[in-house]
Amino acid sequence: MKTNKALLSTLAAVLISGILVFGVAGDNKDKAMHEGTASYFPESVDFAGELTPLQIVDVKERLDRELLINANLDATTALIIKRANRVFPIIEPILQQYGVPDDFKYLAVIESGLINASSPAGAKGVWQFMPDTAKEKGMEVNDIVDERYHLEKSTEAACKYFLAAKQKFGSWTMAAASYNGGMNGLSKKIEEQKVTNYYDLGLTEETSRYVFRILALKEIMKQPAKYGFSIYPSDLYPPIPTKVVAVDSTINDLASFAFSQGINYKLLKIQNPWLRDKKLINPAKKRYEIKIPLSGY
Repeated sequence: MKTNKALLSTLAAVLISGILVFGVAGDNKDKAMHEGTASYFPESVDFAGELTPLQIVDVKERLDRELLINANLDATTALIIKRANRVFPIIEPILQQYGVPDDFKYLAVIESGLINASSPAGAKGVWQFMPDTAKEKGMEVNDIVDERYHLEKSTEAACKYFLAAKQKFGSWTMAAASYNGGMNGLSKKIEEQKVTNYYDLGLTEETSRYVFRILALKEIMKQPAKYGFSIYPSDLYPPIPTKVVAVDSTINDLASFAFSQGINYKLLKIQNPWLRDKKLINPAKKRYEIKIPLSGY
């Protein structure tokens, strides 16, 4: 019995210690978010140059919610900041090429965390395209090749969507919201409620939070130290230099192909996640561009 009591005492001490340590971490985060400023909350925010009306009480509180949630998702948000150093340089020039505001890169952040995510509903990739939508936007989607996992091509497809949505709604903010709520869904809400501004519409829980999540991640990622993230330049994930090998024929064994390029199968798949099988069947002799890493291994 004495041994059991001692064990229980030790466990209790560990638990109490753990709670205290967690509390200190929270205090440090709170201190970091307030140090050197009257408030962590920004004086003004905008999406793609369109000001967010923070003078409206519920708008300010909805942004506050997303700032607090994401600033306290320490590991998740830190990983996103690190990944962005590798992914944003690929996304940014494509947005610019299509005339889509740079802020849309933060939409990719909240869609996938900048990884090739898969949703239970079947959405895939950094931009989370469903199969039919991807095909409508010109992407190849099958068991051999799935271009939803191709960052450049899926970004181009996303840009086409944003431009069409902007033309329909006349607002980049509404274009972003429609990526979650759908163009038809938002049009129906506009018709029912007789207002056209995102911040005036009563929407589903997910869509009503959607733009605020984008704004929050934009704010945190542009000023991570303000929100308690101590990330040094050396912590950021560097871009991986690659060369492109064009192929227009069948590759029966991608592992052997990888070896012929001086790398292994794992590295080939990391750089080309759109290759979904162990081979590339290409009877139509379509031209594919395969990335081969030049360093980082």
